[in-house]
Amino acid sequence: METVLLIFVIISILAFIFVLVNNKFQLTIIKLDKAEEDIDIYLEKKKELLSRTIPIVKKELKTKEFMENLENYNDDLNNFEKHNFLKSNYNELFKTIDENEKLMKSNSLMKILEELNSNEEDIVGAIKYYNDSVVEFNQLVVSFPSNILALFKRYKKLDFYNNEKREIFEILNKK
Repeated sequence: METVLLIFVIISILAFIFVLVNNKFQLTIIKLDKAEEDIDIYLEKKKELLSRTIPIVKKELKTKEFMENLENYNDDLNNFEKHNFLKSNYNELFKTIDENEKLMKSNSLMKILEELNSNEEDIVGAIKYYNDSVVEFNQLVVSFPSNILALFKRYKKLDFYNNEKREIFEILNKK
């Protein structure tokens, strides 16, 4: 009788731990999904804002070529690829503005740039939230006892949006 009771208690404790760890994973996955959704929305807005700058810059500089690769934007890209693609176009826009001061006189372009700057702050915030959630998720994947559940559910470490968080995570793992 005592053995059966002991086995029951052990199984109950293990089940409780399993439920707690599973809930931590699910909460972190929900955070990651929300962050990805927000990033996707902000990246789409960034694409739209960058697209709105093209005709203005072309008109002001009297050129036919400016950010042609933005027209080749592929919606099938994942958020990491979209972010890098749009970031290079964003940098190209500002490089062009720096090289051509007369663009600064365009009120419509200045309004779009203000929106772009605001959007960029939103993207940075969403990426920070995503990276923080990735740290949380990756810690669960590598630490005991949650790593056992991660093994069964085939969870793998996730990538960050920049190397800064990855380096911090690597340092934390070495301790």
